[in-house]
Amino acid sequence: MFQHYRFWAMLRFLTTDDLTPDHKTVLVRSDLNVPLQDGEITDDFRIRAALPTLETLAARGARVVVMSHLGRPKKKSKKLSLQPVADRMAGLATVPVTFVASLVGRAAKDAIKEMDPATILVLENTRFETGETSNDPDLAAKLGRLADAFVLDAFGTAHRAHASTVGVGEHLPSFAGPLLQKELEAIGKLVAGAPRPFVVVLGGAKVSDKIGVLTSLLPKVDAMLIGGGMCFTLMMAAGIKVGSSLVEVDMVPQMRELLASADGAKIVLPEDIVVATEFAEDAEPEVVGAGDIPDGAMGLDIGPVTAARYAAIVNEAGSVFWNGPMGVFEWEPFRAGTAAVAKAVADADAFTVVGGGDSVAALRLLGLEDEVSFVSTGGGAGLELLEGKRLPGLTMLERSASEIRSNGGEDD
Repeated sequence: MFQHYRFWAMLRFLTTDDLTPDHKTVLVRSDLNVPLQDGEITDDFRIRAALPTLETLAARGARVVVMSHLGRPKKKSKKLSLQPVADRMAGLATVPVTFVASLVGRAAKDAIKEMDPATILVLENTRFETGETSNDPDLAAKLGRLADAFVLDAFGTAHRAHASTVGVGEHLPSFAGPLLQKELEAIGKLVAGAPRPFVVVLGGAKVSDKIGVLTSLLPKVDAMLIGGGMCFTLMMAAGIKVGSSLVEVDMVPQMRELLASADGAKIVLPEDIVVATEFAEDAEPEVVGAGDIPDGAMGLDIGPVTAARYAAIVNEAGSVFWNGPMGVFEWEPFRAGTAAVAKAVADADAFTVVGGGDSVAALRLLGLEDEVSFVSTGGGAGLELLEGKRLPGLTMLERSASEIRSNGGEDD
């Protein structure tokens, strides 16, 4: 039985330890939303993270049926088929892995019937079905008829009330997967008694994407280091000249109030910026003071003085949460700030959690993913947990566990 941390003190649900999968068909919602370029997988981190749960269930005798979304397709598209994901998984797994280009159709049902125990079958992209994101009851019921039990192991989608994450739980006894539990334990540690000093590093393009975690975490942290495109909205709110940098003008008044609040002094803004006159990989970089960005230039990375300062603060931390790059790290001329923060987080003698696709990608690009305490597969879900929100997927698991107990059994 998994007991949540204090901000979900009453939330209790069953895990795969409570599931007896022998000779059963177990439907698993994994997060296999990997980045693709020209049909090729560029980073298989999420596949590798999901695989241990699937292999463990298979080793215990289950027929493991896996579903996931990939991208945001408006209709069926070969470019976003899960076939390449299944092929990569087959090359990594220690048990047989097959694929069927169907989710709830006849082909999927037949493929499941033909499965041997201790094997894995990957279904087609859940978002090829129009009822997925609307949590259509009919689609949820069809998913429920595919298996004997459901395991939610996709932390990155647990904050979405979709048919494959929540709706299916209305029709099958449902359990939390090991990867989901690890995610909750890591985020829970930060929320329920993070070792001090507690430092949060936030980057990314838009402050509006992080406003919830900004306002909810600021009173709880010792320092909040800001980089990426979002820093320019805060800099403008602080009266600092930002040139033609990305700014969400409508967010400036709210950020001005935040900076002026009792906890506003905890927000640390860049002292220098790497700028360019155009948004291009081959643009000529120039380092300027934070208040000296020319009118025709835009900030694309934090400067070396800021990077060193942020690294020093991280080095003194007891716990660190990092979400969002410090600049356009995909381009080598504007990668130094993100690299400095990544190295500082990796070297810190602290409990360190890195979440969000771009932050994880930066860690992996720099070969540092094994040097932090925990690498989260979920960006938005992790931010919502840190804000103190209850995720629909977790509420579903709690409800299912209550129903199972009231019926006097586990997965009978």
